[in-house]
Amino acid sequence: MSRRALLGGLASAGSALALGGCAGLGAAGARFDASSLSVDPTLLVTTTRKPVNGGRTKPWFGPERATTLTVARAKLVAPDESRLSLASVGLGDWRLDRVEPVSADVGDLLTQAGGGDVLIYVHGFKQTFETAALDAAHLSDGIRFHGRTMVFSWPSRAGLFDYAYDRESAMWSRDDFERVLSSIVSASGGGRVHIVAHSMGTMLTLESLRQLYARYGDTVASKIGAIVFAAPDIDMDVFSSAIRRIGPLAGKITVIAATNDRALALSGQIAGGMTRVGAAEKTAIQQLGVRVVDASQEGWGIINHDLFLSNAEVQRVIRRSIDGTAA
Repeated sequence: MSRRALLGGLASAGSALALGGCAGLGAAGARFDASSLSVDPTLLVTTTRKPVNGGRTKPWFGPERATTLTVARAKLVAPDESRLSLASVGLGDWRLDRVEPVSADVGDLLTQAGGGDVLIYVHGFKQTFETAALDAAHLSDGIRFHGRTMVFSWPSRAGLFDYAYDRESAMWSRDDFERVLSSIVSASGGGRVHIVAHSMGTMLTLESLRQLYARYGDTVASKIGAIVFAAPDIDMDVFSSAIRRIGPLAGKITVIAATNDRALALSGQIAGGMTRVGAAEKTAIQQLGVRVVDASQEGWGIINHDLFLSNAEVQRVIRRSIDGTAA
């Protein structure tokens, strides 16, 4: 059983506990229908990782940087939902079965899939392609997302001591992610694009949104739905500067922060003592003009860096953010 499955099970078992004092988290969440991904377990993939064996056999994509973006479909196996299964008590897990690279443009791929809203997950530091894909599945299923789900996976070495390589790889990928977003928002008949970026992936996402806004201006705002930055690993000054350059897109941002995020505390030390946005006080982040949810009281562990995957109430916040911007 994976760590993600164990966290999800414990979160499911404890989701009825009151979360007093945390604005935006205490309200009871509605019961949502099954996610689209559980009905059709096909995850769309865009990645700047170098393929392994053409991207057709495990591990599919490695930590090296590719010369071109790869677009693919990933076939998943959903957890067994039978009454006596582990999934029935919140301990089931998704599996990645196979990956099928395609030659189609990502916008055309979504059009072929019927259009509608799309959820893009951008992973953070220390992730393999497989763990990033499975986290996208956990997130989409956890928030009961109705639409297509995509993972954008950039080259991470998935090593504890490879922070510098991962950071540079994330920034190196920003042009390709901007091209992915551009292709989607310009596709005919498409719905809105919702983005959930985690940790180091928030820096990449913010830079790509800055470039996207520079290209399209205010007209792109109608195509972008919710933008959720979960535990953003980015300098407060850099964040402040960037959001001033993305116009109305800044009003779509929700930051999920936790002052007891130990991973971001270490990241801040590596960055010369600069506090990361995801570990800052709520009032300090709010001054930048974005919505903030303080999840400091939600974690039961010692790290508290992936609450968007392990905490049911935090997932409800993400779902409400998406519902609030739905067309």
